[in-house]
Amino acid sequence: MSKTHYLTAEGLEKLKEELNQLMSVEREAAARAIAEARDKGDLSENAEYDAAKDAQGLLELRIANLQTLIANARVVDESRLNTKVVQIMNKVRIRNCKNNSIMEVTLVGESEANLAEGRLAVSSPIGKGLLGKKKGEIAPVNTPSGIIQFEILDISI
Repeated sequence: MSKTHYLTAEGLEKLKEELNQLMSVEREAAARAIAEARDKGDLSENAEYDAAKDAQGLLELRIANLQTLIANARVVDESRLNTKVVQIMNKVRIRNCKNNSIMEVTLVGESEANLAEGRLAVSSPIGKGLLGKKKGEIAPVNTPSGIIQFEILDISI
């Protein structure tokens, strides 16, 4: 059983574009690389052929993973979002109660997460800890280094 992947419409479109690129361009390139390596002689001692086959296997794995992701994708209807409690697609300003650092993150699905852009996966420890909390609440977050307390300063869309 596959799990549902929540995405923005933009995130789903990016996945579809990547899948199309892999299937229409990268597959042909992988097949050409294998054919070129095969033409170089004895396959039993041809490292280039082995590398090309491995690269093709990784490409096919990525394609299969993207197809599964897209098949199980659910686009989040942004018109139904609210700011009463933290949920996927909310921007959340939080304060680390231990060191008083403040950060703003947007909770997104796993495939759209990018910490450098402030996009945090809802399935991450912090994301899980923030979900369902209200402004002003303290969210205890289980991390590998122990429990960290975050105060919810603001929730927006």
